[in-house]
Amino acid sequence: MRAVRRVVDLVLAALCIVVFTALVLIVSWQVFTREVLNFSAPWTEEAARYTFVVLALVAAAYVFSERGHIAVEMLVEKLPARGQLVMGLLIEAIVIFFTAFTFVWGGWRIALNAWNQHLSTLPITVGQVYLVMPVAGVLILFYSVYHVIGILSGAESATPEFDENAEAI
Repeated sequence: MRAVRRVVDLVLAALCIVVFTALVLIVSWQVFTREVLNFSAPWTEEAARYTFVVLALVAAAYVFSERGHIAVEMLVEKLPARGQLVMGLLIEAIVIFFTAFTFVWGGWRIALNAWNQHLSTLPITVGQVYLVMPVAGVLILFYSVYHVIGILSGAESATPEFDENAEAI
């Protein structure tokens, strides 16, 4: 499972880089056409908005890989080891429940409902853009299940720890 996680991490990191680069290019083109050519390319605003949404959701899934989201650990660290284990598993269970119903199920329903709604300046539909929500949800679920297995097997700490010497991918 560690090898699968490593591949998913690499794919998500590469996807974040590609989407971020696209966002920078789109916004740069928007500024260039507006300020230099005195013409505003009509598609750039909509493309930048939806590219940012895709980037945010894909990056959020990637951050779950390292358990890097904001966490208040002050109280959990004061618990005994057994309490930390229970709290870590409870937090992952809440993440799994919330992600399954909000991102995966809700995102799928929203994507289906908006499937035939066309964007005004881009040749795709709103539903196609919204597909990133259930995809990100499945990735977050994958990482949460991975962390539960790691916590139960003792391979991971029940509470995420910040390692300033951690290696970047």
